[in-house]
Amino acid sequence: MKDTPKSFKSGDQVVLPPYGVGVVSGMTTKTVAGTDHQYYQVDFPNGTSRAFVPVKAPQEAGLRPALTRDEVQSVLERLQNGRITLPKQWAARHRKVTDILTSGDPYQIATLASELRRWDLERGLPDLDRQAYRRALRLLAGEFGAVMGLNTAEARALMDITEHDNLN
Repeated sequence: MKDTPKSFKSGDQVVLPPYGVGVVSGMTTKTVAGTDHQYYQVDFPNGTSRAFVPVKAPQEAGLRPALTRDEVQSVLERLQNGRITLPKQWAARHRKVTDILTSGDPYQIATLASELRRWDLERGLPDLDRQAYRRALRLLAGEFGAVMGLNTAEARALMDITEHDNLN
C-alpha cells in the first residue's frame, strides 16, 4: 500500500477508521486551548458524519488515502489467498482481530477475512469471529464500492466472485 502523503487536498477520497471512506472537503482552523490548529474536514456519504483531522498528524488519526483501482485488485487477491496465524485462545484472538479491524489497513483486513473464511469452512466460526468476518467484509465492500463506483451489492458481488469462484 502506498505511504500516507503529507497532505491531502479538497476532493481526495480518504479512509478514516472507524468511519470508513470519506472525501476531504477542505481545511479549517479551530482554536483549541487558545491555540489555532489546522484541520482537514472529512465528510462521509450517506449521513451527516463529519470528522476533523489534524493537518500536522493525519496518520496518527489513521487517515489514509483510499485505495486506487489497481490496489483493489491486490486486496481482492489477498482476500482470496491471504493467510495469517490467529491465536487459538479466544481472548488473544479477539485482541488481534480487533486490532486488525480498527487499523483500517485493507490488506490486513482482507487477510483476516480470508483466514476467518478458511476457519469457517474447516470447522465453523464462533459467533464473535463470525461478527468479525462480517465486519471485515463490510469494511472492504465500503471501500471497494467508493473507489470503483459500485453500490454495496455490486461490491459484495465483486468479492464473492473472487472468494468463491476464483475468477478475476
